[in-house]
Amino acid sequence: MALRDELLKSIWHAFTALDVDKSGKVSKSQLKVLSHNLCTVMKIPHDPVALEEHFKDDDEGPVSTQGYMPYLNKFILDKVQDNFDRQDFNRMCWTLCARKNLNRTNILISDEDAFKIWCIFNFLSEDTYPLTIVAEEIEYFLRKLTEAMGGSWVEERFEDLKTELSAKQQCLSGWELITLVGTGTFSKGMDRQTISMGITEVFHELILDVLKQGYMMKKGHKRKNWTERWFVLKPNSISYYVSEDLAEKKGDIMLDGNCCVESLPDKDGKKCLFLVKCLDKSFEISVSDKKRKQEWIQAIQTCISLLNLGRPAPHRESRQKRRELRQKQQAEQDELELRMRELQTANESKQQELEDMRKKLEEAAANAAEEERRRLQTQTELQDRYRMDLEKEKMVRQEMEVQVAQKSSELEQYLQRVQELEDMYHRLEDALEDERRARQDEETVRRLQARLLEEEAVKRAELEQIHLHQQRAISETEAEKQELQKERTAKESALQAAMLQLEQLESERKGALEQYQVRHEEGGAGAVPGET
Repeated sequence: MALRDELLKSIWHAFTALDVDKSGKVSKSQLKVLSHNLCTVMKIPHDPVALEEHFKDDDEGPVSTQGYMPYLNKFILDKVQDNFDRQDFNRMCWTLCARKNLNRTNILISDEDAFKIWCIFNFLSEDTYPLTIVAEEIEYFLRKLTEAMGGSWVEERFEDLKTELSAKQQCLSGWELITLVGTGTFSKGMDRQTISMGITEVFHELILDVLKQGYMMKKGHKRKNWTERWFVLKPNSISYYVSEDLAEKKGDIMLDGNCCVESLPDKDGKKCLFLVKCLDKSFEISVSDKKRKQEWIQAIQTCISLLNLGRPAPHRESRQKRRELRQKQQAEQDELELRMRELQTANESKQQELEDMRKKLEEAAANAAEEERRRLQTQTELQDRYRMDLEKEKMVRQEMEVQVAQKSSELEQYLQRVQELEDMYHRLEDALEDERRARQDEETVRRLQARLLEEEAVKRAELEQIHLHQQRAISETEAEKQELQKERTAKESALQAAMLQLEQLESERKGALEQYQVRHEEGGAGAVPGET
């Protein structure tokens, strides 16, 4: 499945290059050429009839990626074996897409180096389409490239790059990666040859699975002579060539779980020896110094251990771990974002509840304010009405006081007149004996007057009580005031009745006084003749 995923990335580049108008569709004639080339480089028998049969319904139009994928899977990828040269396959796909996408402006590297970066991009890119390489993998590649060129890593430059990438969602396309390396942003002060050698070294490690390479001396099996060869260590083999251009391969040492590597003591004038033991053969190898000897032994032992454990090459395992870590982090980020969205939703719900509550409170406050305004208005109206009633009551009270003062004055005049009459009565009492009866009548009148005065005092006290009761009633509520108004009206009626009664008594008193005067005059007239 890993092989298919890696092949699909290169095929995707080729397919999108054929999609000239970027509609997501490619003509059937172009797909025929692409399919034939794929079958040729991957050593798969090509069946043009199957292609025609698969796309028989699309004779009049282009074929989309969805339409081509079933054919690609069934007739090509399902039949592929790992017995072809992947670099020939990559170069074929590169040839199709580079002409359209590679921008040579300001590029300081060769087409060959650009091809190698393109292969590295495919290796490090994510498994989602369109293909992109994330910032973490860009840093991984640039660090390896800087190390291979013998340069120093400048963190500030990469931070500046990450800042620029933030506008591109922290990722680059393959062509943008080629431009980034080709413009020399991370290789300032390096010549083209050094940059090319660095790219090649990283390409060998990541794409060709070269774990270690270099010149060493190898002892022959037949003539037992020592010959310098260029050795290339891969996860399952050690190949040796005449020179580092890899033009002429002299043989392979196939590694498996039964192989081992041992250090040998110096002998025959050769130093720094070690032995690679396989089931059928053993290989004696000599290096230039102890450090390189230890590095090679350690590297070969690592390969054998990985084969025993069934694990891939370290750089492939490292890539897989980085992807799994990113996926885990992405899952955690997605979960965190989901929780944040849930919290945000809950917060928005709470905010909405608070907003609704605020609106209700504002509405309640507005209603309370309106109610308070109405209450104050009603209170003001009641106070105005109470003030008017109070003024009316005051005017009535003043009128009553005037009337009472007037009545009091009249009563005083009346009492003074009564006193004068009593004095007159006493003066006449000694002279007129017949006036005894009159005096009795006068006593009766006096008693009657006293009774009238007493009744008048009682009425005055009642009036004062009514007046006090009315003052207390004014301080009560409007409802009680209305009740008191009725009582006051009734009491005023009673007062009027009392005043009428007082007037009646006054009238009776006057009548009695007039009667008394008449009798007195009659008594006086009767006494004159006797005297004569």
